[in-house]
Amino acid sequence: MKIQIPYMFTPRDYQLPLMRAMDSGYRRAITIWHRRAGKDKALWNLLIKKALQKKGQYYYFFPEYKQGKRVIWDGIDNDGFSFIDHIPEQLLVSKNSQEMKITLIDPTGRSKTGSIISIVGTDDYDKIRGSNPIGCVFSEYGYQNPGAWDVVRPILTINRGWAVFNSTPNGKNHMYKLWENVKDNDEWFKQLLTVNDTLDPEGFRYVTDDMIQEDRDAGYSEEMIQQEYYCDWTANSQGFYYLKYLEDAAADDRITSVPYNSELLVDTWWDLGVGDNTAIWFTQTVGNAVHVIDSYSNKSKGLDHYATVVRSKPYLYRSHNFPFDIRNTELGSGRTRLETVEGLLGEGVNVDINVLPKLPVEDGINAVRVLFPRLFIDSKKCAKGLDALYNYHRQWDDKVKQYKRKPVHDWSADYADAFRYMAIGHSTPSRRRRGVSITDRIRAYQSRSTDSWMVAYCRKS
Repeated sequence: MKIQIPYMFTPRDYQLPLMRAMDSGYRRAITIWHRRAGKDKALWNLLIKKALQKKGQYYYFFPEYKQGKRVIWDGIDNDGFSFIDHIPEQLLVSKNSQEMKITLIDPTGRSKTGSIISIVGTDDYDKIRGSNPIGCVFSEYGYQNPGAWDVVRPILTINRGWAVFNSTPNGKNHMYKLWENVKDNDEWFKQLLTVNDTLDPEGFRYVTDDMIQEDRDAGYSEEMIQQEYYCDWTANSQGFYYLKYLEDAAADDRITSVPYNSELLVDTWWDLGVGDNTAIWFTQTVGNAVHVIDSYSNKSKGLDHYATVVRSKPYLYRSHNFPFDIRNTELGSGRTRLETVEGLLGEGVNVDINVLPKLPVEDGINAVRVLFPRLFIDSKKCAKGLDALYNYHRQWDDKVKQYKRKPVHDWSADYADAFRYMAIGHSTPSRRRRGVSITDRIRAYQSRSTDSWMVAYCRKS
């Protein structure tokens, strides 16, 4: 029996250039397609075709695991056809609903099983570490945690695998940076399509003015319309907390190279995660300016890991600043994390351990906005932190057609929370510190024990 692949799917004319590019040997592609352009329908079928052509592991990434379940695993198109049914039963070995994993037959007949397709949310991309994919689709990459790409990129480079990134714009975040970085790279297929570019065989737009007007009438702002249908990167700035301030800082050359000044001490600002990431910013105060010289984040690591990272930096520290929840009691030990920190600290030269006051999130965000004109941020050492700040946004409520008041707690929130604590710290009157000369701190730093935490000698302020 002959089965045509793609199965029960005919690409639209504007989708064919991507399909042909991937068939011709392109290993990287980025497509900015407007809302209702049928991106997941096309990319899902592209992935299936590739998986049947070459045995291997394939990932279809969504911003969240539950989104992958809703769009692909349980998804049904306007004609009542299930997305999963684009894989004919004759080509299936098994479907694991719990893991959203599909095992295909080996079309060559050389083995019992062929490729494995997994639907993954980048809200928990750690589960893919150690795997060996040869093909990946990143759907709505502008809303994803870019850490997933950091994990699979070196693997795909080694095994000459492929990756396709697709999204509508979502501000000038990592998707925008990727587009800007590769738009002149001949090794990448690139395509940006607004509603004016996607026409049916008769030359009419697939998404008409009447369809767009329906969204306006339903409450969509003009900014959202421009972003979703006309692929405007900055139109919908109202949903992003710091986009305007970051653009102003970039225009003023305050996002640039900001080297460490060995004549000045460093403050660190922490957001402590348990299931989430722990994020740290490193700053130096230079007169009225605040130099943000470094940032770091990781997930599912103990305090000893972050101690090692902080100690490995060539910095002399003045203070380490923690959010109020450091006083929370840890399960199992019965101790607070503050007590854990204190137990890891030595005695001697003073480095302040500060617990910042608890303030409403809105007040902290306003503190960041007030502080921004004084900030100089290192563009390289703070690159991932900057990505998070660009992405930090309010959630759109599609039912009432407006933004919710609170920020979305996604991959960007941990860096943004630590940044908020930094702003709170700089807006709070400084605690009186005992006088310790920088010469004494340098001597202590040079003679510190390799087993000490953060710096050789610290105290609670």
